Amino acid sequence: MHKTDFGLIGLGVMGKSISLNVADNDFSISVYNRTEADEAHIVSEFIQQHSTYENLAGYTDITEFVRSIKRPRKILLMIKAGKAIDAVVAQLLPFLEDDDIIIDGGNSLYKDTIRRTESLASKNIHFVGCGISGGEEGARKGPSIMPGGSLEAYTHISPILEKIAAKDKNNKPCCVHVGTDGAGHFVKMVHNGIEYAEMQLLAEIYSILKKTHTNEEIASILSDWNTRSEASYLLEITIAILRKKEGHEYIIDRILDKALSKGTGSWSSKAALDIGMPSTMISSAVFARYVSAFKEQRVTLSKSFKKSNVSEGIEYSYLEKAYRFARIINHQQGFELIQEASKQYNWTLNLSEIARIWTNGCIIRSQFMDDSIEILQNHSNYFEDKKTFEALRNSEKYIVKVLQYRLNNRISLDTFSAAYNYWISMTTANSSANIIQAQRDYFGAHTYQRNDIDNSNFFHTNW
Repeated sequence: MHKTDFGLIGLGVMGKSISLNVADNDFSISVYNRTEADEAHIVSEFIQQHSTYENLAGYTDITEFVRSIKRPRKILLMIKAGKAIDAVVAQLLPFLEDDDIIIDGGNSLYKDTIRRTESLASKNIHFVGCGISGGEEGARKGPSIMPGGSLEAYTHISPILEKIAAKDKNNKPCCVHVGTDGAGHFVKMVHNGIEYAEMQLLAEIYSILKKTHTNEEIASILSDWNTRSEASYLLEITIAILRKKEGHEYIIDRILDKALSKGTGSWSSKAALDIGMPSTMISSAVFARYVSAFKEQRVTLSKSFKKSNVSEGIEYSYLEKAYRFARIINHQQGFELIQEASKQYNWTLNLSEIARIWTNGCIIRSQFMDDSIEILQNHSNYFEDKKTFEALRNSEKYIVKVLQYRLNNRISLDTFSAAYNYWISMTTANSSANIIQAQRDYFGAHTYQRNDIDNSNFFHTNW
């Protein structure tokens, strides 16, 4: 029996796209999908639709599927995160042998990946938590891939993953061994958190401009930005969204303003809280989505306010510079979260390489991400880079103007506000935290440090 190079479980949109990507790159692949409920036809239909692929084999029997793959077996799971992963792993285990590799390509919580890695290692099975970004198109044509796990496992799967990955400007694969156990899924989680904030920033720009501009005018303004340093995939698709019509009407005007989420943004916020990092922009973006869900209540409460005349529109250059300011802060917070996690989990993550594999294939690819490769190669964060810090310092006045415009016109700008507050806090020598610590000592005898004595000592006052 001819053995295939690779196996994939889960023929959803992403699974199908990756399967064809693997096959197009001259690897043979076995695919499997469960046959419960209304899924009995999925494998046969997929194989029939792509009958010209001689290197594509479909299975509905898990035993035959596993046996069809060369050892060490490399099996990619493209299924829903959570209990389903554990269930499929348990289903596979009786048929696996030493050094076989299970790759979880979904958006699993990194702590679950750490647990699964440890559990399967005791059975001599490799587990790779692998972040994959790029959506359906990326999966088909080349995604950004973030595998975590043992280096031994990566040496076996890298020829395939690096071949199907997107390529950077130097034609290097946007795939790298990120780190051990949960590192890949952690990095993908933060990618999604940065994505949340990037999306929210563009939504807030739209909320400012729609007061005084048509959809086409907003798209033209953003198109101008997209020709310069702000160029990004998210900016590009936002322009396309604003211009898309259904008959004579713009589709965006018919989309209900309730934003859903799948949880990776909130996971980033929770991780930041657990690790002790101020990822305020990601959290603000998550909460903005939550607030949007209260549509009926928002409509009711809005009736208590008269519509006021909108002040004269804001200068486009101010808004563009404020956008640049906020994007730098967003990346600063995201990469700082990754760096701190790397220290706490002993992952030794390479921030510059992470930026590099995010320059193509993924949702947050942009010109600024390209610039970040060198910045993070030479510095541990963006603030240490003199050029970037000066850009922030010089553009502070523009984000102030945007926030003043927001106050005058009752526009909610969650992520712009979070960016500015973080910047002010981080560049202020003396904060008000001494009051907080005094309060803690007053009611709980938690002690405090003094600024006039060696601060390695702690004191308590009988208030």
